[in-house]
Amino acid sequence: MSKPGTRSIALLLASALVISLGAQAPVAPPGLDALVERVRSTFDVPGISLAIVKDDKVVVARGYGVRRLGNPTPVDGRTLFGIASNSKVFTATALGLLVEEGKVAWDAPVVRYLPWFQLSDPYVTRELTIRDLLVHRSGLGLGAGDLLWWPPSTYTRREIAQRLRYVPLDTSFRSAYAYDNVLYLVAGEVIESSSGQTWEDFIRTRILARVGMSTSHPRFDTTVNGGNVATPHARVEERVRAVQPFASDNTNPAGGILSNAEDMAKWMRVLLRQGQLEDGTRLFSEATWRQISGLVTPMPNPEPPAELAPLRTFVQGYALGLNVREYRGHGALTHTGGLVGLVSRVLLIPDIGLGVSVLTNQESGEAFNALTYSVADHYLMAPPFDWVRQLDLFRGRNLARTAEAELKSAQSRDATSKPSLPLAKYAGTYTDAWYGDIEITEGAGQLRIRFTKTPALAGTLEHWQHNTFVARWTDRELRADAFVTFALKPDGSIERARMEAVSPATDFSFDFQDLVLLPQIRR
Repeated sequence: MSKPGTRSIALLLASALVISLGAQAPVAPPGLDALVERVRSTFDVPGISLAIVKDDKVVVARGYGVRRLGNPTPVDGRTLFGIASNSKVFTATALGLLVEEGKVAWDAPVVRYLPWFQLSDPYVTRELTIRDLLVHRSGLGLGAGDLLWWPPSTYTRREIAQRLRYVPLDTSFRSAYAYDNVLYLVAGEVIESSSGQTWEDFIRTRILARVGMSTSHPRFDTTVNGGNVATPHARVEERVRAVQPFASDNTNPAGGILSNAEDMAKWMRVLLRQGQLEDGTRLFSEATWRQISGLVTPMPNPEPPAELAPLRTFVQGYALGLNVREYRGHGALTHTGGLVGLVSRVLLIPDIGLGVSVLTNQESGEAFNALTYSVADHYLMAPPFDWVRQLDLFRGRNLARTAEAELKSAQSRDATSKPSLPLAKYAGTYTDAWYGDIEITEGAGQLRIRFTKTPALAGTLEHWQHNTFVARWTDRELRADAFVTFALKPDGSIERARMEAVSPATDFSFDFQDLVLLPQIRR
């Protein structure tokens, strides 16, 4: 028989034990380092920056591998990577702060803040709201207008926004999802006009500084943080090698932030706390978080490939700078990022307090997905699934499909055909309504092409068949050779030229297919 009070003491001790166990810091998945190295080896990734937060604790914030192939300098927790489109939620947050201050309203028309702004349809121009800038439902097609800034152009951000009035809409307003970048550039202009600060200064002072992301930077600059910046890499002509970074400020509101494992851990903690900072104050309100994280635009939701069955989801849509989906029965917020040689994923599963950020310096979505979902599966106690193997199989199948498509195109070519006109007749200045001028010149029996506002888009035109040529860009890092097809008038003069990518693997931001090139009248 227990003495008086013994049972109460026992209950208190048991409760204390539970509290103690619950307060233990979460631990990293077992074998994490080996998993990262397997990912790096399988997918040829020189360096990875990994952050994991769980239950408001930083579990991992460190680097793996090297900043640059051929150089032993390692990636550490402060090595900066371009996070590309993972910057979009920062732009949404900046607008949320301006909404809280009464300087902007989510559902107010953009023209209230930018009276000069126009899209090609007057109705859409009048009705497009601040929210619409962020949710990919304007009617613009996939990547529409990206050639205004990708590869880096000489247009200013304001000029890019002004030229959108000439880009045709692909669908009716708010009827379909189509990912775009250019309207985030417009959002950057709204932030500047409403706050009096450039997008870069606003992000640096109002978000990065307050979150404590002291080593992050709102634009790509290899000199920041003591030069502790990852070099981008890509597979160019069958070999992974270092490539030139994308170093233009035009796209910063859509994808310009540099960050690292330590700072991304801080950012994910703020998002998982719905805007609360470390000191208990708020970066943004819970109401703003509901706006940022709330699904607005439904997205296509195809069945995942057989190799990747766990990615099946019943809900998929776009919020304000974040994708909303389900993962293994849990609500998830996620986004990917991709610039030249730098790709990434951030995943938040709020109901288990989990955040995962994977930044890489090689263009392998399979790498960041294998690591992200392996980590998530550990904390979700999901059935074993070999993400590395399955994503490697998926990659192999995609490569085979691309090779098959390219072979089919080559086999259908009539290599014996000749151009209808002497080469000199194809030369001249061609104008697209939204891009501007493209020059084609002839010399020594060869045609050359040059996009006048995009220095990197210059190369030769090699005859393919009939009146179709292939633009072979001098800069082979572009990996974006394009067909150029000329249409003739009945009198044999050139009516127009159209372009399209040679390979289905070409990045969608090379939106050559949207160009309608009309020859300027020669005087």
